[in-house]
Amino acid sequence: MSDFSGVIEIATATHPGMVRSHNEDSIAADPAAGIAVLADGMGGYNAGEVASGIAVAMIGAELKKALASPGEGFDIAAAERLVVEHAVRANNAIFQASQNQAQYAGMGTTLVVMLLHDNSLVVGHIGDSRLYRFRQGKLEQVTRDHSLLQEQIDSGLITKEQARHSQNKNLVTRAVGIDPEVEVEVHSYPAQPGDIYLLCSDGLNDMVTDEDMELTLGSLQANLPLAAEQLVQQANDNGGRDNVSVILVRVLKDFPARAGLVDRLKSWFR
Repeated sequence: MSDFSGVIEIATATHPGMVRSHNEDSIAADPAAGIAVLADGMGGYNAGEVASGIAVAMIGAELKKALASPGEGFDIAAAERLVVEHAVRANNAIFQASQNQAQYAGMGTTLVVMLLHDNSLVVGHIGDSRLYRFRQGKLEQVTRDHSLLQEQIDSGLITKEQARHSQNKNLVTRAVGIDPEVEVEVHSYPAQPGDIYLLCSDGLNDMVTDEDMELTLGSLQANLPLAAEQLVQQANDNGGRDNVSVILVRVLKDFPARAGLVDRLKSWFR
């Protein structure tokens, strides 16, 4: 398994917000394995945190296990398949729990998963939890929400500014655990030293504009833990109407995949 110690830096922060009594977000990050997972649960009393907790625990543990001995020919496409496979497994586990236990009926969760491999970022997501990239002073949203609002924006019914004030903020069109099957959107992107990746629940981007997030990361990028805490604090200062969670991942240097035995043998005979 690749060891990302010294290759990336990770900081996390989560808070129930100023309105909710408990936190239904779940987060996990493993700097050595190059994995970050964030989920925003939904459902009846406490069921949302059960769903998000299952998703994060399962995906984090299973990805780490799979990456411990990925085998020959483990490339970006294989990494993407791995993210999809374990998101689908989490969907099955949450759906079965909701079917078998009345108190968990209808529970589900959004999901965003980040996996680093071979100088690339593999991102899988479901719902409206997001991943942003902060590069050379500019913040850019990488994932595209699976939500009613995003569909309305795409079809030209409303503008992005109108979407900020819409009453339909929490209506997602995909979620983990709601249906027997789920469609995982997965993509990969080249990563660069100096990049900072922001994974967040909608409790952040509903309360803090992209411009303010960019300013915060720009001014506090030298102190990643402080930047994470400040982003959460901004959401709460602006009303904190939802749970808010943040994972920040800074790329410190390149991380090319090590050539396997077969690749090394081939190179000797070229």
